[in-house]
Amino acid sequence: MTTSSSSSTYVRSAYHAGSWYQDDSRALGKTLEKFLSQADLPTLTVEALCPPSITATTTTEEPNVGGARKTLFLRAIICPHAGYSYSGPTAAYSYRALRHELASSSSSSSSSSSLPRISTIVVLHPSHHVYLNGCAVSGAHELETPVGNLVVDSVLRDEILQLPGGAKFSVMSKDDDDHEHSGEMQYPYIAQILQSLQMLDRVQVLPIMCGSLSTSQEISYGRVLASILDRPEILTVISTDFCHWGTRFQYSPTPLASLSSGNNSQEVMPIHEFIAQLDRRGMDLIAAQTPGAFAEYLKETRNTICGRHAVAVWLRAVELCSTNNAAATATAAPATSTPSTSSALEISFVKYAQSMAVTSLRDSSVSYAAALATRKQTAI
Repeated sequence: MTTSSSSSTYVRSAYHAGSWYQDDSRALGKTLEKFLSQADLPTLTVEALCPPSITATTTTEEPNVGGARKTLFLRAIICPHAGYSYSGPTAAYSYRALRHELASSSSSSSSSSSLPRISTIVVLHPSHHVYLNGCAVSGAHELETPVGNLVVDSVLRDEILQLPGGAKFSVMSKDDDDHEHSGEMQYPYIAQILQSLQMLDRVQVLPIMCGSLSTSQEISYGRVLASILDRPEILTVISTDFCHWGTRFQYSPTPLASLSSGNNSQEVMPIHEFIAQLDRRGMDLIAAQTPGAFAEYLKETRNTICGRHAVAVWLRAVELCSTNNAAATATAAPATSTPSTSSALEISFVKYAQSMAVTSLRDSSVSYAAALATRKQTAI
């Protein structure tokens, strides 16, 4: 159950620790660091997100940027939310980029006004356990994890609750907040990274649950969140898995037989490849930042992307920000003493995996994807 007030707050418990992930702080920290070290982001992406002097440091060192310049700002990441033994390695691709961004922006913000310092991470996640016809902010003041607790940005929460417009936010109850795993699976990763950078007391988090929304609601919530998510000090995490395939998910489409070239025999695509193609269509539409086409794709395929509403709210916010930024650029004075650092957002998927390669109707699988949303620096 949700309320419209945040007057009473709570500590959100690490409800799924010991089942979905380890509850021992040392063991969990080692697991997350292992995943992060194995996440092989493209070299150009890492170097653009963070100068060489930072990427060369260990996770416990204070980075030294020297005279190097970042060329990309990380603005958002898309992460899966299954148990870490399933989706943890995929999520690490997004979180490795987040670590680079936080290290770079933290050490550079004091010496260069063009580099934003991330102060709040907004986590957009779906609702699996309670019906919600809208969006709700966490009512917690703290998020418990085995590797360190996260502080909730209560000031931003209060601002969102008072936002004008038709899309109103409610406040999660502790029970609903505790039981929802899609937000929780992001918190240990965030805490581990902040802890390793000695930033646990410097960066806050605000979870927002996105319920069962109509397209018009997605547009409305995206509109009211757009200016907030576009702030340089705010970074967004979008929590979603992709296709849930199998009879237990009541979703098991199969590829049609196609006539192979060169002979008259029929060759059928393996089911896991069909699932990958299905997911890739949706991922391509997300990367293209076309929320309308993404909505049509979901209507056509009914792909079981559990965080689809969270993705759509974010895409609608991105769409509005892109339109506003383009309009502002077009009307800006031609001569200015301060070069602009803003450019179009680019979304790229850097990892895709499935819990198993489906070959039979008796099988089942869940797909996981990691994506980075970056904005190129144009100022020199």
